[in-house]
Amino acid sequence: MTPHHSSRARFQAFPTQLQKEHFPHQQLFLPLPYIISLFLYSSPVNTLSLKIFLHLPLKLKSNLSLIDQSASQKSGVIVGDDVLNLFKYAKEHKFAIPAINVTSSSTVVASLEAARDAKSPLILQMSQGGAAYFAGKGVSNTDQFASISGAIAGANYIRSIAPAYGIPVVLHTDHCAKKLLPWLDGMLDADEKHFAEHGEPLFSSHMIDLSEEDKEWNISTTKKYLQRAAPMSQWLEMEIGITGGEEDGVDNTGVDNSSLYTQPEDIYQVYEALSSVSPYFSIAAAFGNVHGVYKPGNVKLHPELLGKHQAYAKEKINCEEDKPLFLVFHGGSGSSKEEFSAGISHGVVKVNLDTDLQYAYLTGIRDYVLNKKDFIASQVGNPEGEDKPNKKYFDPRVWVREGEKTMSARVKEALTDFNTANQL
Repeated sequence: MTPHHSSRARFQAFPTQLQKEHFPHQQLFLPLPYIISLFLYSSPVNTLSLKIFLHLPLKLKSNLSLIDQSASQKSGVIVGDDVLNLFKYAKEHKFAIPAINVTSSSTVVASLEAARDAKSPLILQMSQGGAAYFAGKGVSNTDQFASISGAIAGANYIRSIAPAYGIPVVLHTDHCAKKLLPWLDGMLDADEKHFAEHGEPLFSSHMIDLSEEDKEWNISTTKKYLQRAAPMSQWLEMEIGITGGEEDGVDNTGVDNSSLYTQPEDIYQVYEALSSVSPYFSIAAAFGNVHGVYKPGNVKLHPELLGKHQAYAKEKINCEEDKPLFLVFHGGSGSSKEEFSAGISHGVVKVNLDTDLQYAYLTGIRDYVLNKKDFIASQVGNPEGEDKPNKKYFDPRVWVREGEKTMSARVKEALTDFNTANQL
């Protein structure tokens, strides 16, 4: 075991009130395996240190785990109750967490850097195609091999690097349609293996998207997957009603417009089925959303429908909470700030962003290439002299970094728009 594998030992301190209300165990608890790992990684005589520790009296071992939060700031991938409590806090304090589609180490660090600077929690997610790209375009994706391998590789990379940025990160996977279920199955296999070894799943959460299928089959199949995830306290996001447009592995460009608006009765049917299994789930309800690129005004969003879903669910559940559902906003690229704010006011805790960020990443690289075209036309020779070397201009670390900067700036903008900035 390496120190980064236990989320309890990595959790970044939230505001004091949130910490007291929702994360009391984070203040005073470090799990025994993590403490053992500290001995292993800090002592020049690792084996001896471990033997000494294992022979300490039980009471002394317990006292060693009572480390004050202020002395040990924690961060990294969070799971289970920490995800649930983060979403509860977001709903209570009217902010949503952007879910950033990542495809490489470069897009990961661009996103983490933005959240760190904005003092915000973050969701990093991989689509089926993005996960395959993480593995490498030269790897076969027969039987979802590249997508499974890339998702696992990306998850381990994010788990390793996220603590360095000092923020809590929800590690998520995006749309999994019926034809992609073998991809989800492979990731759940990895989750269960990781859980057996480390006491938590590899991923914080997954999304299953069976919205194109019969409603009854969608709900019953989603319930079966939640039953598999529940023993690991793993979150599951589902979709009912269809988000239009096209995204990795999902093409809904030709669906009937009536399918783009979920009915309150359908939302409650999902809640009733899933809440009997686990509290760790969220619902992506369709309210006119469309994936991809579109001109402002061409898509008619009705976020007020989300408020009706909450009111209907509250009445049926007979609960005091005004917004009992955790809702997700898909197709966020191109939406207005007013539409985001309206969705958040009705209990949206997660907003997906992909297309806008792809373009933002491109702009930095595009502008660099255009501005430095005379310095990257050859390895040697530029306007400053025919013998001048150009390595410092064509080094990938230079021009890739320009893409990271512009992507990071766009993520920061989203963090502000969703009221996520300065929540830590």
